[in-house]
This record gives sequence, structure tokens and C-alpha cells, in this order.
Amino acid sequence: MEVVSYMPGCTLKTSGRNFEKSAITLFDILGVTMEELDRWVCCGTTYSLSSDNIMNQLAPVRTLLRAKETGRRELLVLCSMCYNTLRRAQSLVLHDKEKRDKINEFMYREKTTFDGDEIRVVHLLNYLKDSVGFERVAKRVVKKPSDLKIALYYGCMLLRPHEVSVDESSEDPTIMEELFSLCGVTPVYFPFKTECCGSYQTVNQRDMVLSRAERIVGSAAKNGADMIVVSCPLCCHNLDSSQQRVADTVRGFRKIPVMYISQLLALLVGADDAGDYRLHSVDPRPVLKEKGLIG
Repeated sequence: MEVVSYMPGCTLKTSGRNFEKSAITLFDILGVTMEELDRWVCCGTTYSLSSDNIMNQLAPVRTLLRAKETGRRELLVLCSMCYNTLRRAQSLVLHDKEKRDKINEFMYREKTTFDGDEIRVVHLLNYLKDSVGFERVAKRVVKKPSDLKIALYYGCMLLRPHEVSVDESSEDPTIMEELFSLCGVTPVYFPFKTECCGSYQTVNQRDMVLSRAERIVGSAAKNGADMIVVSCPLCCHNLDSSQQRVADTVRGFRKIPVMYISQLLALLVGADDAGDYRLHSVDPRPVLKEKGLIG
């Protein structure tokens, strides 16, 4: 079995636990063990917008130190927001010596320092493409869905800024389309695939998030998608939990389920289930049964 160091982040232990559970199941089937870091800490959720804010970089850098201590060259991250924060913190340390030295001064209780080039932070998608291989994933597919059509939603954090993008194109990414097409699933035309879901504005600008959910989910449904596939727990929450309120106010709005990348992939390669379906506001089981992915 291959082994990869893994940073789950906070949400994957709570409301996003379907993401972690299905990823572990998927990787087990692919012959890879996800080994969770010892003593990882919250990444801080978002990268600081203040260029002189050193304190907000300490948490992600401390987690990167934990990854360095494993002796492995890669750190796997599933959550888009964790990925974005860790990658950008790593880039800061690597390219700004003055800030790197200040950050390492705060690590005086650690046994080592972090220079930025000791490890490679990789998102689930890049690990599957570069380390596992999409063809290898496709060869493990045992469930052939009956004409399943999906809208692949990237959101913001996987693509912006460009230097941390999981795809060469930040404007029109295709890495998810490539993966799922090889696995026998049909991606639909989805012009809102890089549109922001509203992120943490769901806390104090709920109406704005509802408006975005209407546009994003509505576009996916209009273009024939049976479900939306995401990689961010906050995107999943905003797009999934908003749909009933949108449906109550917008005539003709069609609700469709939202699932994590790893949930759908795990089912395709033979997993019996994709986690606790009670965590979904829009139950995906009717679609999954219709398409032959669950009994």
C-alpha cells in the first residue's frame, strides 16, 4: 500500500465528514493509505488579506511543519479552503525571506524550522492525476451509471490566485471533467462552475448566498445535471442547504443533490455507500438508485 500524509481540517471532522469518510474508502480501494498528521491545527480557514499579518500564517505553517516531520514529500488536502490557505502560506514562506525568518522565530518550541520547499501541498484532484493517475482510477470503476449527468463545480479556492490553481486554466478548468469522463460519467455544460458561492458570507448576508445558489444550482439544473459535484465543504453547505428556501420563493426551481468528488468516485469504484446521507439537505439517494450506483 502507498502511504500519503493527510491534513483533514476542522470541517471534515464535523459537517463535512462525508468528504473524509468517502475519500478514505476511495483511497483504500485504489491501494493508498491516507495517514492523518499528528497534531495538525486549524488552517485559519482563509488566507489573510493583510500582507503584513504574520500571526495568521503561524497556524498553517505549524501544520506544514508537522507534514515535514513525517519525512514524506507530499501533503494531501481535501478541503478547498484548507488547500488554498496552506498553499499560499507555503508560497509566502518560500518567496519572502523576511517574513519566513519572523515566522520561524515564533516556532521556537519546535525542533525545526520551515523553509517552504520541504514538501508539496497537493489537492485531492492533483494527487489523483499526478500520483495515482486518472487512468488507474478509471480502471477500477465497476459501477457503470446509467446516463448520469453531473455539473462540476470548482468555486473559488481551487483556482484563485492562479499560482495555487489545481488546473492550468483558472478561467476554464477541465481537470474534473477529464477525470469523470474517463470514469464513464457525463459532465454537462456549466457556465457557473467557477462562480463564487458566497463563501462565509452565509453568516451575515444570507440573502446574497441564496441568490447565488439560485443562479448556480439553476444553471446546473437547466443544463440537465442530475447532481452537482464539489470539493469544498462550505460550497457544499451553501449550495445544498439553500435549495429549499430558494424553492419556496422561486417558481419552477428544481432541487438537485450536491455531493463531494470523493463520494461519487467511491461509488463508481465499488463502495457500497458514500457516507451518511442524512447530512445532505437534498437527498442524493433517489438519483443514485435511478442511476444504479446504490441498491
